[in-house]
Amino acid sequence: MRHGSDGSAVILRFRAAGGLLLAAHLLLVALLTLRPLDVPWVTAPNFQPLAGIEADLALGPARAARRICEGLLLLAPLGVLLPMAGGRLRVSPVASLARTVLAGALFSLGIELLQTGVPGRVVDVDSLLLNTAGVALAHLAVVPMGRARLRRMQRRVPGRALRRDEVSQGGTPTIPRVGIAP
Repeated sequence: MRHGSDGSAVILRFRAAGGLLLAAHLLLVALLTLRPLDVPWVTAPNFQPLAGIEADLALGPARAARRICEGLLLLAPLGVLLPMAGGRLRVSPVASLARTVLAGALFSLGIELLQTGVPGRVVDVDSLLLNTAGVALAHLAVVPMGRARLRRMQRRVPGRALRRDEVSQGGTPTIPRVGIAP
């Protein structure tokens, strides 16, 4: 298989790049969120949805905007990297979004649960909500257009590999006429 002319090789490269970038991003997220903080006091855990955001809004729009943006952007790359690492071009957009958002929510939940054992970190349900919303927004903004572009690129490549449902089974068999014996 020549890598320069086959559309499936391009997909494999995107998939490999997605896997590497996904691993690098998750390592960065772990370093940012799971290292201990040296603080004189720690706030109580927040289990009430949107209560932390409301409290930040009461302190001013700049603080609220910073907190919301941090929450949205922390795991947002997963919205693109998870489908990229999956490498599927022909998939239901709704199913892809649902899978990606669920995986993002589970990653965020895992981070929140791991933070319970880290000094200076507390559980915050708003972080879970914002992280998951960031994954969904990134997925919706990039993945459908990216998949459409890759499908167009794959169609343009001459001599690309056929999909499983396009594989030729050969010509229709014919039965030669045989004369009837006397």
